[in-house]
Formats: sequence, structure tokens, C-alpha cells
Amino acid sequence: MPKTYTRLTEEERYQIYEGVTENRSHREISTLINKHHSTVSREVKRNTGLRGYRPKQAHEKTQQRHQNKPRDRKLTHEVQSLIAEKIQQEWSPDQIRGRLKSQGLPLVCATTIYGFIRQDKASGGELYKHLRHRKPYKRRTGSSEARGQIIGRVSIDERPSVVDEKVRIGDWEADTVIGKAHKGVLVTLAERVSKKTLIAHVPTKHAEIVKDAIIKLLELEKECLHTITFDNGKEFAYHAQIKEALGADNYFANPYHSWERGLNENHNGLIRQYLPKAMPLDRVTNQEIAYIQDRLNNRPRKTLGYKTPNEVYDAMRLAA
Repeated sequence: MPKTYTRLTEEERYQIYEGVTENRSHREISTLINKHHSTVSREVKRNTGLRGYRPKQAHEKTQQRHQNKPRDRKLTHEVQSLIAEKIQQEWSPDQIRGRLKSQGLPLVCATTIYGFIRQDKASGGELYKHLRHRKPYKRRTGSSEARGQIIGRVSIDERPSVVDEKVRIGDWEADTVIGKAHKGVLVTLAERVSKKTLIAHVPTKHAEIVKDAIIKLLELEKECLHTITFDNGKEFAYHAQIKEALGADNYFANPYHSWERGLNENHNGLIRQYLPKAMPLDRVTNQEIAYIQDRLNNRPRKTLGYKTPNEVYDAMRLAA
């Protein structure tokens, strides 16, 4: 019987949590995140505690289990010698794996063989020169569609037309800006009519952290808040909790249609004037973020008749 268990990412655990809170079946959740239902069932059973299933803690516990697990000793001296011999004969890692299996030797996967070759190269060896393809090996993760869906996602195609008419304030676009080398993250919100910008600095783009940041940013705007439109990043997997906390309807842009959130994309570019792409964001202070936000919201905009976003937003809020 084929092996059906595959290791889950932290983002997928957030998706599972979202499905559990919506009382979806394990089979339905597994279909949405493109995993076998037994993987979801095992994950929930193993990591449900007194406070229910908690994705962050589940991921940390799993990582700890893997660290404590006895290391595999399949790469014996005999296996290493055979790998080195066959690589020098221009065999592929897959052909070596097959030969190991046919000879009844410990079975190692192609990834392990590539790792052995990289270690040999790091120590001055030349096995890598015998590979047919010398580009750095990357694990194949499949197409973007194979990564699964955001549970409960509502397409932008179902968003009310009044949002595009821009006759009211309270329709926001949400995104994240990632620092160089994935160090530090900004959560950004742009209001479609007034062009008002809200920014929060967070350490990572984990869904729970991003959710808390968005709720905090929009808490004072709840009275005139209508919709939030997200991109398809898994950092927005907690959109249902955002909706519950703020009362806004949530929508997701179509994949690879960045123009459907053009305002937010434009504002992220304006932020880059102060925080260039080549800059890590992990040491940016809240005072710096407040300064940038203030600058953007008090800068006259041609599209606003040279009024500022704050002037337009405040005036429309008073008139609402």
C-alpha cells in the first residue's frame, strides 16, 4: 500500500485550524489543502489539547519530535562507497537509488544522495562534477495550484460593485511587504477611495500574527468598515477570524492578478521609498513606521484633487 503521510507546513496547519473552527470534515479540509485525509486526521488527533487544536503549538511540537528522533543510519560506509563509485560513472541519483533497492541495501532517496554530494563538495570533493545537471538541486514542490486553497476563500468576483464605484470609504486592500532575506514583515492596508495607508511591523508573516496586526490596525475604523480584499498569500488564512472581529466582508483577488489590488501594490511602492527592497525589515522601529505612515497620509495626491488621504478620509467619515 502506498505511503500517504506527507509532512505539513506551518501555513497548512493554520489552514487546518481554520477548517476545524468552521466544523469542516477532515476529508473536506484535506481536499482544500491538497493532502490525504489521513494526514489531516492524524494531525488533529495528535495535536489537539485542552484548548483545542492550535497550529503554532502543533508545528513547534512536531519540529521538536523530529529533532529528538534518532537519526537515520542508512548512509553506511558501504552505501557511501557505492554512491561515490556510481556517481563517478555518471549514474544519476535515481539510478543509484534503484540499484541500492535491487541489491537489498538500505534504501536512500535521491534527496539524500544529493545531500551526500553537496557535503562532499563542501569538503573539497569533486563528485558534483560528474552530475549531468550541475545546477543547485532544489526540492520539487509542485505548481502553485498544488499548494491548496485558502479555506473559506470568497473570490473578488463576488465583491459588490459598489466597491469599484468608489462612492464610500471603508473598502480596504491588504498585503504584506517582506524584508531582504525574509527578515521582518510589514502588514499594509490601503483604503480605496481616500488612499489612506495603515502599516504595522510584525516579525513574521505567520497567519495568526498577521491576523492580529490587521485587527489592531482597523479596530478604530470599524464604524465605517465594509470590505477587505486580500491577495492569495497563506498569511491571510485567518481571514474568518478577521471578519468575526471587525465585521467586514472579506474577498480574495484572483491568483496572479495583482492589478485587482492595484492601490495596495502602488502604496507598497511608496513605502519602498523609505524602506528599499535591499533592506531587511527586522530592525525597523514602530516610530519609523509611524513616521512613514504619517508622511504618506499627509502628502497631497493628484487623484484626490491635491488633498491628502487624511483630509479626504476624515471628511467622508464625518459626512457618513
